[in-house]
Amino acid sequence: MKYQSLSERRADMSGVNIKRYGLYLIRWQLSTPILAGVLYALSGMDKINATVIANLIGGLIFYWVDMFIFTSDRLTVQWEVKDTVRCVDCGKEARGYRIIKAKEYDRTKDIHPQFRCEACSQKKTEELRQRGIEI
Repeated sequence: MKYQSLSERRADMSGVNIKRYGLYLIRWQLSTPILAGVLYALSGMDKINATVIANLIGGLIFYWVDMFIFTSDRLTVQWEVKDTVRCVDCGKEARGYRIIKAKEYDRTKDIHPQFRCEACSQKKTEELRQRGIEI
């Protein structure tokens, strides 16, 4: 395995499931007003105890939300898009699409990834659905 510096790992978002990441960021933003409301309700207590209780309540709520975000099969489809590729099916030069990962389908370690133009990608996606792969 090649060593990557922290800045290289931060810059490389190719392995990130954007749908999961986006939902997690939304969840993170929603936690702020909820926990602020709990702190407001506990404003009669000293600040340390109110903060501890608010964080425990937040953990009780958001553990389940995070569990869904990071383990749900509904969020497993991961795409890679490149601006200009040669379509593996029709040979047209266009924006290229490929499915990297879906339930029971994993091309994360594909040495020669196959990109398709939008039309061929839609055909391939339908073919995978007919084979029983959830996309």
